[in-house]
Amino acid sequence: MRKRSFSLSSYGSGWSVNQRIAIIGAALSVLLAIAGTVALLTGGGPDHRAPTTATPAPTGSPSAPESTPKPPPGSRSVPEPPQLSEPVAYAKAAAKMLWSYDTRDTSRDQQLAGMRAWMTSETKYADWASVSGQVPDPVLWSRMADQDQRATAHVTEGHYPGAFKQALAQDPSAITEAYVYVVTVNGKQTLSWKGGSGAEDRAVTLAVQCHPNHDCTLAAIAPSVTQ
Repeated sequence: MRKRSFSLSSYGSGWSVNQRIAIIGAALSVLLAIAGTVALLTGGGPDHRAPTTATPAPTGSPSAPESTPKPPPGSRSVPEPPQLSEPVAYAKAAAKMLWSYDTRDTSRDQQLAGMRAWMTSETKYADWASVSGQVPDPVLWSRMADQDQRATAHVTEGHYPGAFKQALAQDPSAITEAYVYVVTVNGKQTLSWKGGSGAEDRAVTLAVQCHPNHDCTLAAIAPSVTQ
């Protein structure tokens, strides 16, 4: 019997649309109202995730929101957030981070702590649940570790969805309410495990906060809006 895979990029797909766009609605309500794009963004988009049938760990249900763990000494967790002030560049780096992991030398707590470091400190706009929901529960992570499961990522491109660009063009000053930008990123994830490997196309839409003259931060994982 062929074992099924788990991918961090596809985990949490069961979250409701309202949960996943709460931060976008708060940050960009003015933009969306002007452009008439509420229906497009709140309705989500096509699911661009490839079936996860190549790697050995079983699938599971999303973990509940939780407090951020402190990384143990000597953590080899996810990379530190880059010092980038351009939204698309930061979103591409964040997507690569989300699509990459190594259960051989990174615990689940280390993974979560590393991801949390990318988040905005402005709690009004930070939807940590949408990001931490990408990480499986402890039992599933342990099963992945038993198979030495890991993943690397290659980002091919990032862009502003058409609805966001239209809204921003009609009222450029509205972005100053929160400086949260919506960016869709596409790429490929390569997965490896004991005795095998595989590759899958990936797409994710992120909300990133980029204040002028400050490094960007991650606000949320948004519904897929790739127009």
